[in-house]
Amino acid sequence: MSAEQQNAEPQIGWTREQMAQRVAVDIADGSYVNLGIGIPELIARYVPEGREFIYHTENGLLGMGPSPAEGEGEPELINAGKRRVTALPGASYFHHADSFSMIRGGHLDLCVLGALQVANNGDLANWSTGGPEAIPAVGGAMDLVAGVKAIYVVTQHCTKTGEPKLVEHCTFPLTGLGIVNRIYTDLAVIEVTSEGFQLVELAPGVDFEYVKERTGAPLLSMSESPTNATRA
Repeated sequence: MSAEQQNAEPQIGWTREQMAQRVAVDIADGSYVNLGIGIPELIARYVPEGREFIYHTENGLLGMGPSPAEGEGEPELINAGKRRVTALPGASYFHHADSFSMIRGGHLDLCVLGALQVANNGDLANWSTGGPEAIPAVGGAMDLVAGVKAIYVVTQHCTKTGEPKLVEHCTFPLTGLGIVNRIYTDLAVIEVTSEGFQLVELAPGVDFEYVKERTGAPLLSMSESPTNATRA
């Protein structure tokens, strides 16, 4: 074992792949889904047996399959993040404008995005920190959060420096107001309700207090049901 392996921090909670797999479990059969860049892209590998998801990309593909092996695939067949993908039988290609008509027309069931911050009222910031050195990367996210029926976020619970990504109020430029329905992190699954963050599930080996300490807003436990209905 190398010195680097010996000094590595032990894995706590879910890995990126396990996070993607956990999201896939909650996607209904037959859903039309748009996947964001990063961890969300991994979801295409983990469609549960017996289900079918129809993946949409902003650049004009409906029926996207998982990424091919490294060095394989068609160079011109890419998703919106410029990653090579495959096309499933029956897939269709169309103009960029038609793709956004699908998004803006409310024809997609679910979008899964990464995040820089999520507020406990469902506000999302995922395109820029707003800092002078920040590289804006909004892409189609503002259209997606406004036009898709449900928004899931999958992200690390904290930044690399330990700052919480789940907060009371976003301090970064917003992508959308009150649009996040559910959050999947390496530590937990959390619902956004009318009363804020509600714990749904803990990752293996993680307890509630550990998650609560790393969340920058009040967090209801699984035994604390909100008095109001989950935010639509």
